[in-house]
Amino acid sequence: MGQRYRAPAESVGSQRYAVIRVSLAALVTIYLLLFLAGVFLFWIVGEWNRRRRERRALQHRLRCVICAFEFEDRTDALLPRCPHCGSLNERFRMENI
Repeated sequence: MGQRYRAPAESVGSQRYAVIRVSLAALVTIYLLLFLAGVFLFWIVGEWNRRRRERRALQHRLRCVICAFEFEDRTDALLPRCPHCGSLNERFRMENI
């Protein structure tokens, strides 16, 4: 009792399958690293999308150099007028602080 019956290799077939032996600690480590890599990838993609949305939102936003009023101008005018004080403004890129 306690011993299993093993069929001879010839009766099972001439094919032998190689098995990669991996310890439980190595398997847990591999799964943990793959999970963390997936989380990191989702975080990077989300951050990239957030920055892209911010750049699009600030693309047409201008700040008046006279009264510091922020306004949105989607026209193709080279020098848009400030709706608050009426002065002409150049198109500078808005930067986040």
